[in-house]
Amino acid sequence: MGELLHPYEFEFFRNAVWVATLAGALCALVGVYVVLRGMSYIGHGLSHAIFGGYAASAVMGVNLVAGASVWGVLCAISITSITRRRVIGSDAAIGVITTASFAFGLALLAIFGEQAGSFDNLLFGSILGVAVSDVWLVAGALVFSALVVFLFWRPLLFTTFDPEVAEVSGVRVGLVDAVLMLALSLSILLTMQVLGVTLVAATLVIPPTVARMLTSSFTKMLWLSTLIGAVSGFVGMNLSYHLDIQSGPTIVLVGTALFLTVFLVTGRRGLGRVAGLAH
Repeated sequence: MGELLHPYEFEFFRNAVWVATLAGALCALVGVYVVLRGMSYIGHGLSHAIFGGYAASAVMGVNLVAGASVWGVLCAISITSITRRRVIGSDAAIGVITTASFAFGLALLAIFGEQAGSFDNLLFGSILGVAVSDVWLVAGALVFSALVVFLFWRPLLFTTFDPEVAEVSGVRVGLVDAVLMLALSLSILLTMQVLGVTLVAATLVIPPTVARMLTSSFTKMLWLSTLIGAVSGFVGMNLSYHLDIQSGPTIVLVGTALFLTVFLVTGRRGLGRVAGLAH
């Protein structure tokens, strides 16, 4: 027991565990709507898009979190707007917009060099460098996302399952999408410091998918997904220390292990739940 608790003597590790746990819960909560909207790829795409916003914010000298969040929201709204107009499919829209944004960020990095900042930590994650302020920032984003879910419960539910009918019924679909995409962009931006650009999508997709295999209730799915995300972050962070493995891959592998376990237990019944939802 002493060996397990030994790393908690260090403040950097305590901060890292808090951030990993909160970030896991944050992405898992928002990820429920991403998965149910059939836009799982958007997590991977927006992480690359936000990289472009991060670079642009650094060059312009504006707050990185604010600038990258606005950039991410604009990219996400562009994707949903194009998709709703049926110009191209959502996968193609995500691919075009997000890869262009990522390429733009790389170009800024090449042109401005040091002025654009160092993005190694953003690309690969650097959770052991987080401070207490980062813990509070992620906690604030989790509270904000929870408030979004609470305050926009019915509009979010309506637009998630039937956006066309919702719009005809008077729901301001554009506003609802913008608020959700703001929460999603914040989640991705703050989680990138834990996992890096390449692994963020897993924290958005795995916990909601596991939760979906366990329940047919939308409300229970929200709670279960958030809990699974938090547990994956907490356990993964502790294992990464004792196994001397990077935190990002370990957290994702813990979530994957939970997925495989639930899949083996629920079998076809669990997979069947992924195809439909009973409120």
